[in-house]
Order: sequence, then C-alpha cells, then structure tokens
Amino acid sequence: MNKAKVVSVNKSETHNFSKEVCSKITLIKGLGVEGDAHMGSTVKHRSRVKQDPNQPNLRQVHLIHAELFDELKSKGFNISAGDIGENITTHGIDLLNLPKDTLLTIGKSARIQITGLRNPCHQLDLKQNGLMKAVLDTDEKGNLIRKAGIMGIVVEGGEIQAGDEITIELPEKPFVKLERV
Repeated sequence: MNKAKVVSVNKSETHNFSKEVCSKITLIKGLGVEGDAHMGSTVKHRSRVKQDPNQPNLRQVHLIHAELFDELKSKGFNISAGDIGENITTHGIDLLNLPKDTLLTIGKSARIQITGLRNPCHQLDLKQNGLMKAVLDTDEKGNLIRKAGIMGIVVEGGEIQAGDEITIELPEKPFVKLERV
C-alpha cells in the first residue's frame, strides 16, 4: 500500500488564482502558509472579507489530491500542481472523504486540522473553460460533490516539502462530514 505523501507545495504572495511551486513552505500555527496571501487568523479570501472581515480564517491551507489532476486530464484539462490555487498537493489520501477535524501531520512537525471543503468558484473557468463544472459532480441521491480540495487551519507549524509523508489522525466518532467553508 502506498503511503500518503506531499507531491508539491505552493504559495503566492498576491491574490492570484494559481500558486507558484516552491521547494518548501513553512506553516505558522494559527495563521497558515508563511508568505501566502491567505495567511492570517481572520479570513483573507476576498469574497469572504466582503461578507465579514472579522470572521475566523478556516481556509488557512488548501489541499488538493493529485489524483484529481489525472481525472481532469481524462476530461481534456491540463492542470498541474498549484494551478488551481492549492498550497499542498497530495497523493495517496482520499481528502474529500476525511471527516471534519481530522488532523494531518506532515513532515516532522506540521499539523493541519481539516475544516471543510473548498467551494469551487468561477475563476476555475478563467483558468480553463468548463473546469468549474468538471470539479463538481452529484451522487446517486443528487447531492452536490465538490472535488476541488479541502481547507484547514494550522495547529502546529513546521516546514513541508515534496516527498514528506502524511499521517492521518481521525477525530472521535461520530464523524462529521465535510461541508463547504
């Protein structure tokens, strides 16, 4: 069985849609990715700032599974690490089905607490036409499935780089299904 690992780490100092691939990133407890535009204890995503700039930042770190890129490629999209705004690209972990409050330990000390699903936005279509629809699906009951990654907060800082292993610590039951944040 393959272990869960980091494929890429990415950040952007400005509110660009895509993030640059980096050799490493540093997570700062309670704030997010050092040097990233979304770092802070209060919300930094522009749409959320308009609603209430004082709300807590539950979107400090954005993670996407590299397996999504393979799925998108089969649909004619050319997406790679950082292209759709994630800070950490993973492999070998079913991010979308983790329960809320799952803890991910990455590398030697960094820990991220999962807060919810990324809600894909129209900017995906600016990257490649039809991409937003491609990262949305429905289950057998007609419920919307968001496949554009998950969000989390930093509960323990540390450096992360490609190749780092990811350890999963599930919260106590009953598990709470991820919702958009």
